[in-house]
Amino acid sequence: MTTVRRAVLTLPAAPLGPDNPLPALRVLDGTPAVDPRAVADDLPRDMARQLGYAPLRTVLPAPVRDGYGRARVPTDLDAIVIENDRVRATVLPGLGGRVHSLHHKAGGRELVHRNPVFQPAAFALNGAWFAGGIEWNIGATGHTTLSCSPVHAAIVPAPGGGQMLRLWEWERLRDLPFQVDLWLPEGSDFLHVGVRIRNPHERTVPVYWWSNTAVPEDRRILAPAETAFHHGYERGLRRVPVPVAQDGTGRSDDRTYPLRSALPADYFYDVPETTRRWIAALDETGAGLVQTSTDLLRGRKLFLWGTARGGRRWQEWLTAPGAPGYAEIQAGLARTQLEHLKLEGGAEFSWLETYGPLAAEAGTVHGEDWTAARADVEHALEAALPRAAVDAAYASWREAAADAEPVTVLATGSGWGALEVLAHGHELPGTPFPASTLGEEQKPWLELLRTGVLPPLPEGPEGPEGPGGALPGPSLVADHWRDMLETATPRPLTEYHLGIAQWAAGDLAQAVRSWERGLRHEGGLRWPLLYCLAVADQEGGHPVRSAERFAEAFEALGAGDSVVRAALGREAVTALLAAGRVPRARALLERLPEDVRGRGAFRLLEARLLLAEGRKAEARAVFDTGFEVADLREGAETLGELWSALTDEPLPDAYEFRMRP
Repeated sequence: MTTVRRAVLTLPAAPLGPDNPLPALRVLDGTPAVDPRAVADDLPRDMARQLGYAPLRTVLPAPVRDGYGRARVPTDLDAIVIENDRVRATVLPGLGGRVHSLHHKAGGRELVHRNPVFQPAAFALNGAWFAGGIEWNIGATGHTTLSCSPVHAAIVPAPGGGQMLRLWEWERLRDLPFQVDLWLPEGSDFLHVGVRIRNPHERTVPVYWWSNTAVPEDRRILAPAETAFHHGYERGLRRVPVPVAQDGTGRSDDRTYPLRSALPADYFYDVPETTRRWIAALDETGAGLVQTSTDLLRGRKLFLWGTARGGRRWQEWLTAPGAPGYAEIQAGLARTQLEHLKLEGGAEFSWLETYGPLAAEAGTVHGEDWTAARADVEHALEAALPRAAVDAAYASWREAAADAEPVTVLATGSGWGALEVLAHGHELPGTPFPASTLGEEQKPWLELLRTGVLPPLPEGPEGPEGPGGALPGPSLVADHWRDMLETATPRPLTEYHLGIAQWAAGDLAQAVRSWERGLRHEGGLRWPLLYCLAVADQEGGHPVRSAERFAEAFEALGAGDSVVRAALGREAVTALLAAGRVPRARALLERLPEDVRGRGAFRLLEARLLLAEGRKAEARAVFDTGFEVADLREGAETLGELWSALTDEPLPDAYEFRMRP
């Protein structure tokens, strides 16, 4: 019989630490994107249209998550195990509902790359993300802001009887509820996953979804396609043949083997319209993992790290020393991850995907005849799990189980969904967002909803809403919250949140006016408003004025919260350096506590500052002593650029994170 039960998974883990308290007014560096100048002319028209639809301007209202480090200690993580007599899946509800492990008991093998550690790194849209397993990406191009956040989880009746695990949350970038239902039919080798995204609003909403599976990289990746769209860290997009293509270095080789490419890259397979959707990762014996789905989940993709120093260093960074490398096979709603689809008001997207073992004839799978290799895998898949059976399982889930109410709650996510349900009275069968999940973060917004007034911050030791007072708390930016803020009593805190909502909506000039009004109030909320204005100046091309405002915000903070002080100090020193205000940058950096200045990000700032002061040897000594920037962004080239300014010597492996030639 299939069972769903709580469990504990113990891993060496780096604590997530506190979220960044500064509002996320900018898209983080390294967010996946495409350069229009490097896009081929022969793209399908629907793809070209969707590439330009609703790109992300900010990650608001999500917070930036950068409080983690790299010191790992044994840690107990809440887990949920779904198991029948043939397969065991381990899910982490506190970390985005990630499937950490998919173990095929009947075959005695792990089907996915199971990361031996939990190490956050700055790969998600809002920062913290970790490698391994199967993840569910919703929101916008990139790894979801929910990568390291809790989601709701409960036991629900499965199609045909037995138990099913439901995961659900409110995705805040696009303001949408979604659910992921996981179950193992009795006697089945395949984990079934039913996914539904609902648009409860009257307006059309942009939607993004990619299911991302980490697999051992010593596999051949097969999918039913003869061409793919190549996207590298040069941000181009061009059609290439499969399996042989160039990797950006001018070298041609079979890119269906991840270890035959030098550079990291995405290959989005152009799966024909009527072809069954699947992707497989098979070892030298022809065995491994296959993922297939109903037809709505159209896209299939391979991401590979390559064999160059940068890709290998990232693998070490994300896993444990000596751990085997991995690649990613993915499935999404569009052909590429650079697109967003339209979901009409009141409509939904739903589909079924399955994950399980597959065995095909090794000689054919690894032969030079790509057509024969694909045909052999498709034949093996049809024998193991017919396409008609997947369609029937989807119909059964959609009709009998998708709306079923939770029976036993196993984990609780955020209270943001409950707030939205209260605000609009949404009817969402199967995914309840009860008022009992509302927490401290939602309380001010609940009062705004009920009274039309946003409550003031508690009085701090230096006056109401002053330097020693409480933090402003998270903002909400959806249209209905912005409308309420516009009519609320105009206190400094109200102007602060209103400006953030206007900024998120693209009304930058009005946002600046709101923040400036907030500053004119007696006893204003100075440092948060100054910070917002500094970012506005920075984005508007006024680096000197921006740097001055960052420094003024730091002064207004005073002793303040230590987490805010570190985050604001880092921004201020960076801005002052960019504006050529080197002595002021030095003075501000030295006012930060010694333990803060000892962190890797601040050691990097120290090296940059020393170079700006003309002290090259001392800047080089910072590198020689060694440091690690825990929240280094994917694709970041800062370390290499700074090293090149200091010396002509080769960049040491420890600092080699470059993803381009």
